[in-house]
Amino acid sequence: MKLQAHGIETELPAGWEGRIALRTQPTAATRSIGDPAERTNPIVHLANFALPEQRGDFGSGAVDLMSEPHVLVVLFEYGPECANTALFSRQGMPKKLTPTMFSGAALQRTLPGQAGCQIFFTEGNRAFCLYTVLGGQSAATRVLPQANATLAGTRILAR
Repeated sequence: MKLQAHGIETELPAGWEGRIALRTQPTAATRSIGDPAERTNPIVHLANFALPEQRGDFGSGAVDLMSEPHVLVVLFEYGPECANTALFSRQGMPKKLTPTMFSGAALQRTLPGQAGCQIFFTEGNRAFCLYTVLGGQSAATRVLPQANATLAGTRILAR
């Protein structure tokens, strides 16, 4: 299945699903969760399990549903002012994740058995965080080839 939106394209392997969307724009009524003047950027959620409709930017809501054979890939775009800065100095989206890149300490929220990996980079003059969560760190060698195939099929177009 091919997804394409907001200058990001991905080809999903069989059994995967994904969404490419803009975060909901805060309004005056929801000011406590964001600035209504904020410019939202694309967020990509890709997973080898059914994604819930309600998900946080970095997968909250989805990670709660994960079991050992699951993997969640998030591409979160930051504003153009971040591109090529020190944090985003790595050029190009990583295409090969390895088990040693994952740790429970890299998770946004620690859940038993899960492990995460967070990599900041610039591609096409756009700044991103690649955040990947394994449902079970012990399954890394089995599920990372799927995640790497998904990354290999993902393109970020320059702005």
